[in-house]
Order: sequence, then structure tokens, then C-alpha cells
Amino acid sequence: MSDENKSIHEFDFNLICEYFSAIERQGPGSPEVTLKALSFIENLTSESRIADIGCGTGGQTMVLAQHAPGQITGIDLFPKFIDLFNQNAARLNLQHRVKGITGSMENLPFPENELDVIWSEGAIYNIGFERGLNEWRKFLKTGGYIAVSEASWFTEKRPDEIHNFWMEAYPEMDTIPNKVAQLQKAGYVPVATFILPENCWTDHFYVPQVAAQETFLKKYPGKKTAEELVTNMRREAELYARFKAHYGYVFYIGKKI
Repeated sequence: MSDENKSIHEFDFNLICEYFSAIERQGPGSPEVTLKALSFIENLTSESRIADIGCGTGGQTMVLAQHAPGQITGIDLFPKFIDLFNQNAARLNLQHRVKGITGSMENLPFPENELDVIWSEGAIYNIGFERGLNEWRKFLKTGGYIAVSEASWFTEKRPDEIHNFWMEAYPEMDTIPNKVAQLQKAGYVPVATFILPENCWTDHFYVPQVAAQETFLKKYPGKKTAEELVTNMRREAELYARFKAHYGYVFYIGKKI
């Protein structure tokens, strides 16, 4: 595989963590989209338990906490992300009901039937959409909600260049109807599905990276792995600009039967 086609997973974890720590969101999204998804979730109270899986530094989690009652636990594999997450919670005076912990989405630290909501923006691909839906379901109470955003195809056919790029990066990427069918098959009633607007990719994800990339490259002059990571992210942004009619992120919200 050429350097420009490397998956993000092939880069040094510490470099990835440092790079993405410099921006508010570690994937496409926006406060408006988080709140739109939240609007489909009913009956939350101060006793509700919410888990944000693959929370990153908590950009979306803090929005949730400011607009939804209950206790929120953020989980991420990167300790540095969790440190920043907890700093963000304290800065917003949310630390009494929002806590980040280091952990794996493959081994969640919750009792069965414990959670009212499982949230995951742009992160479920790490375990796989279908696997995540099935394995996380046991942690939800009956009537609890799952809300995840996931890269999805908008068209049945697309140019080979973008198809091949995503099939190497995430072979499980599929069309919206097929994703909804997987949600239903996993034991959820599909509640809502909507496409994230373009500004979730541009204004909230790719544009903030421009300045961060310059700082990153200045810190690691001549370091090949750092340069490759930036090249990879710039190419991803360029591909999105050219092929955004064919794919994007989609929010899927389901209710456990």
C-alpha cells in the first residue's frame, strides 16, 4: 500500500493522539448535529445513565451534558484524550456528572441493562458498525437508545478512486438502507436517520486541521511518519471535496426492543 493510501490505523498511536488533540472534534460533526440527534431521545431524567463510546476529547459529550440530564461516562482508548476530556468537563463545571475513563469499546465496564443511552459519534467503525450494535445492546435497558454516526454511501455506484479508498480504510462501509437493516436486525426499532451536513466535514473537521497541521509539522521537522500522517489527512480532505456527493456521515438512532 502506498503512503498516500495508508489507513489512519497504520500510524503511530501517540502521533495520532497528539495530532487530533489539537482540534475540538476528532471526527465530522457539530453541536447542531449532536442536538438534532438528541432531540429524538425521550424520557431522560437526572437518574439516566449515558455512555459516550469513543468520546475523544469530548467535543460532542460536553454538548450532550449541557442539554441532557443524567450521568455521562466517556470512554476512549487514548489516555491523553481522557485527560483533556476531564479537563473540559471541569472547565464547564460538569465534572460532578461527566467523567471520562480510559477503556476499550470491545470491553465496556458496565453491568448489563445499565444504560439509558449509548452515544458514539464517528467512532463505532473502530469495532465495526454491526458488531458494535450487537455487542453493546446488552448494556442498554429495554427502551434505551443507541445513537451513532457512521460513514455511509449515498449512492449505489461511485467512482473507483473513492470506492477503493474507503474499502481499504473501512470495508464495512455501506449504503443507508443496508445500515438501517443492520440496526433493525440487531434488535432495535429504527427511530431516526439523517445525513450530517457538509459543514460537519469542512468547518468542524478539515478546516481546523489546517493550522494544526502547520504546528504539527514544525514540531516534527523531517519526521517521515508525521509528514505521512498530515499527507494522509490532506488527501482525505481533498477526496471529500471531490466525491462528497457519494458519501458522508449519517446519524443512526435506534431504540432497544
